[in-house]
Amino acid sequence: MNIRTLKYGLLAMLMSAASWAASDVTLYTEQFPPYNMTSDGKAFAHKAEDISGLCTDIVKQILQHVSLDVRMKLRNWSYGMSKTKQKPNTGLFCTAKTQERSELFQWVGPLTEIRWTLFARPDSSIKLDNLEAAKQYNIGGYKDDVMTTYLQDRGFKISALANDSVNPKRLMLNQIDLWVADELSGPYVASDSADIDGLKNVLVFKTSPLYIAFNPKTDPQIIKGFQQAYDKVKRSGQIEVIERTYGR
Repeated sequence: MNIRTLKYGLLAMLMSAASWAASDVTLYTEQFPPYNMTSDGKAFAHKAEDISGLCTDIVKQILQHVSLDVRMKLRNWSYGMSKTKQKPNTGLFCTAKTQERSELFQWVGPLTEIRWTLFARPDSSIKLDNLEAAKQYNIGGYKDDVMTTYLQDRGFKISALANDSVNPKRLMLNQIDLWVADELSGPYVASDSADIDGLKNVLVFKTSPLYIAFNPKTDPQIIKGFQQAYDKVKRSGQIEVIERTYGR
């Protein structure tokens, strides 16, 4: 290699590094307590300090090891998903990595997981050894949610609503026998929206790992940097500490 070739090679490397360092990354999330939520209860947030939650706290730990200018915003899910699909260097957390989504994004994680759970009233005598045993019961669900459609596709008796916060009230009124929701978010919704505590966790029947999903055209060096930062946080044990803080 001659000196001129070496010179241009080094210049290209420096320009690439400078480009990465100067890149802005935008991360979107949604209102999904206790995984992601605004600190003041408002519908949207435009600064990281105004967003909290299990997933958010893990992402903030990752950002401490990433040398990039990263903006974090909380909007509704469809808005964040749309922006992530449209713009490179944009990500959405915490996103379930389903078979349908697998090839649509670049993935960093897994950060944590959601646990698909069937809840009953606190005084319920329902006991389930497996999911098939739940087919005899009326199950409340959130319309178009992945957990609800999973059960519907398998022939369960589902009564789905567009407002999931109504389902805990329906449980207490004996309008449904069970409610399908996430292990952590279900009790949070019940307590926050209906002042209902002590729901009975009858069965956890499936889990879904959650990731940061990045636009597929995001700079590979950014993805590499985020994954290495995640790996460092994971090895440190901080993720387990954060999960315990939120009751897992």
